[in-house]
Amino acid sequence: MLKSLARQVVDLSLEVGSFIDQEGRKFDRSRIEQKESFNNLVSYVDKEAERRLVEGLRKIFPAGGFITEEGTVSQAEQQEYTWIIDPLDGTTNFLHGLPVFSISVALAHKGKPVLGVIHDICRNECYHAVQDDHAYCNDRTIHTSVATYLSESLLATGFPYYHFEKREPYLDIIKEFLEKSHGIRRIGSAAIDMAYVACGRFEGFFEYNLNPWDVAAGGIIIEQAGGMVTDFNGGPNYLFGGELCASNTGIHSAMLETIRRHW
Repeated sequence: MLKSLARQVVDLSLEVGSFIDQEGRKFDRSRIEQKESFNNLVSYVDKEAERRLVEGLRKIFPAGGFITEEGTVSQAEQQEYTWIIDPLDGTTNFLHGLPVFSISVALAHKGKPVLGVIHDICRNECYHAVQDDHAYCNDRTIHTSVATYLSESLLATGFPYYHFEKREPYLDIIKEFLEKSHGIRRIGSAAIDMAYVACGRFEGFFEYNLNPWDVAAGGIIIEQAGGMVTDFNGGPNYLFGGELCASNTGIHSAMLETIRRHW
C-alpha cells in the first residue's frame, strides 16, 4: 500500500510544485503576509498550495487525518494515519526570488512517519521513501555519505524565527562545528537540508524550533537512505520535540556530543 501511495503523492507534489513555480515567476511582493512575527511570512501561494495538497491527499487516502502548517484543516482531524504537510518550505526564499524552496508531505502511522516526499521545486528533484524500503531521488536510489569524521563533513542548519533567548548557546554550537568541519550551510528550507543529508550532499543537519511539517518527510527519507534522525538528546522525539539532529550515522555521536556540550 505504501509504495502505491508514495507514487501518487509524488505525482501530486509535482503538480502542485508546477503551480508554485508558475506563481513565483510573477509574484507580487505586496501580497506578502506576516504570521506570528515580522519575519515569519506567508502568501496566497502557500495557502493555495496547501489547499490543493489536502484536496489531492483526501482523494488518494480518505482515511488520513491532517497536520498542516497553514491551517487548511483543523488539527482535530488527526487519526491513526495522519498526513503532515508543509506546502512551501522556504517561503522567505520564495518571496525574495531565491530558488531554494520545496514541498514536504509525510504520512505518519500512530505518530511515526512511514512515508515521505520532498519535492525540491527549483532543481526538479523529488525525493521519496516508505518504511522498510530504499530512499529515492527521481526514482534513483540514494544513500547517505560514508564520511566518519566531522573534519570531512559539510553540515547544514537553520535559524529560528523566535525563542531568541537560546541564540547564544546555539551560536556556540555553530562556532564549534565551523572549527571542526568543512563548514556550515544555511539554505533556508529544512526539508531540502534533510533531503541533501539523505543523498549525501550534507553529512549532517541540526536545528531547533522546528515543527512536525518541517521534518516528518525528511526523517523517514534519511532513515531509509541509511542515516539517523534524533532529538538533541539522542532520543526519538524529533517530530514533536522541536529539536533535530540528522546525519549519515558516521558522525552522529560527534554531532550530539558537541550539541550537548553547549545546549
